[in-house]
Amino acid sequence: MPTPDPAAHERTRAYARVIGPYVAVFTAVIALRLPDMTAVVDDLFAQPLMVWMLGAMMLAGGLVVIGGHRHWRGPLAVAVSLFGWFVALRGLALIVAPAAMDAGVQATLDSPAALTTARLLFGGLAVVGLLLAWAGWRGGRAAPVPGGAAR
Repeated sequence: MPTPDPAAHERTRAYARVIGPYVAVFTAVIALRLPDMTAVVDDLFAQPLMVWMLGAMMLAGGLVVIGGHRHWRGPLAVAVSLFGWFVALRGLALIVAPAAMDAGVQATLDSPAALTTARLLFGGLAVVGLLLAWAGWRGGRAAPVPGGAAR
């Protein structure tokens, strides 16, 4: 089995330092505010240009993570890579099928059981974001630098 590339490990931690806090904050706020977001969702999907731009930005952001993080060794690396793929595919779905995305969101907001499930899912994702942030920011053992110098 090949040894893990220290640069890939550091890149994974760098992505986790950015993605973790973002996911933790954003999904926690959604979990708390989801029942009140009907107007926000209605306003967003009433403006096709905004949906198109959001989809384009999500697709681009996901592709940046996919292209910059091609490492799948270990749970942290898998979580970072899956995040990139999820964001890219969700952005693509917003561009290709905005009506289907709108219908799915509306169905979730209209059903008390689906709303509760979505809130629990977003709460769980907030915990995953905290774990990513912790793994990205925690002080790990420094990898040896070529030439024998310590970091």
